[in-house]
Amino acid sequence: MPDNRLFSPSGLVGLAGILAVGTVVAAGLFSRRAQEQDLQGLSTALAMPTVKVVQPQAVPAAALELPARVEAWSRAPIHARVGGYLKRWTVDIGAPVKAGQVLGEIETPELDQQLAQARSELSTARSNEALAASTAQRWQSLLASDSVSRQEVDEKAADLAAKQSVVKALQANVDRVQATKAYATLVSPFEGVVTARNTDVGALVTPGGTPGQELFVVSDLRRLRVYVNVPQRLVPTVRVNDEAELRVPERPGKVYHARVDSLSQAIQPVSGGMLVQLRVDNLAGDLLPGSFALLRFSKVLEPSRVGVPPGALIYGKEGVRVAVLLANGRVHLKTVTIARDLGSLVELREGPSADERLIDSPPDGLAEGDIVRVAPVSGKGAT
Repeated sequence: MPDNRLFSPSGLVGLAGILAVGTVVAAGLFSRRAQEQDLQGLSTALAMPTVKVVQPQAVPAAALELPARVEAWSRAPIHARVGGYLKRWTVDIGAPVKAGQVLGEIETPELDQQLAQARSELSTARSNEALAASTAQRWQSLLASDSVSRQEVDEKAADLAAKQSVVKALQANVDRVQATKAYATLVSPFEGVVTARNTDVGALVTPGGTPGQELFVVSDLRRLRVYVNVPQRLVPTVRVNDEAELRVPERPGKVYHARVDSLSQAIQPVSGGMLVQLRVDNLAGDLLPGSFALLRFSKVLEPSRVGVPPGALIYGKEGVRVAVLLANGRVHLKTVTIARDLGSLVELREGPSADERLIDSPPDGLAEGDIVRVAPVSGKGAT
């Protein structure tokens, strides 16, 4: 049987109060839940990085330009063949010389004594030879009258032959020492310019051909050799007698014409390219051996590529990468290969396509699959 007290005026008031309290509590819980969701959404929005997006720019095909080095057509390090002390030098660096011109002279006291000894021994041997010759002739005349035996005559003839052999040997020794003495005079092997002098009067000179110990260096600068490493992918496009334009930093605005002289026909494992030799005339003497230059093959075109701002590149242990923004707002890190640095633009050999969106100046810690927000910035290259 229901309790009639619940339907009394006081019971109804109490029930209404309970319902009111429950409603207040439920409203408070709902409000707190909504605030928590709002805070969570705000935290997620604040944690999501805001980035600027750029579009890769198309770089048109251009003539092949490669760094090169310039060397003398002929370069002769002049080493000492004999030991001694430098007596004098006649030319200094930068001096033009003719073939056979004297560069310096070495004083060789020990070699001079060896030559004097060899000549003295030769003189003694010649005296012995003359005595043996007269003795053999005399004994040969005595044989006609049977005053001496045939055996004794043959012995004198054999002694003469031995003395003659000694004279020849000592004469060869004198010639050898004289030939060595001739190296005491240092001469230029060809017409050129003295590009180094590494000795002075009174300096001790030791024979040898070790690099760095040359006394003089003579270089032929009328023509120069230019060496360049052509990338493997472009090797078939370079041929003998092809022309190229040569530029050097010390002659801005001036162009020299070089011609391909020979190809090494081998790929170097260090550079990944083929060594190509070119020749260039240098009658005016503008170009210097040992210098670096920029070589441009006008008939060889680099393929069309894309370029990105330098700030879009990410350098790390994985190599050089760019951050590509996908359609779903996530980040994809793609490895790229740099072809050339054009200053405000970096040309990529391998990497993104022209229709992909890249993140410019990606924030630190950006990882694969991260969600980012695009900044509402307008401008060229931005989305």
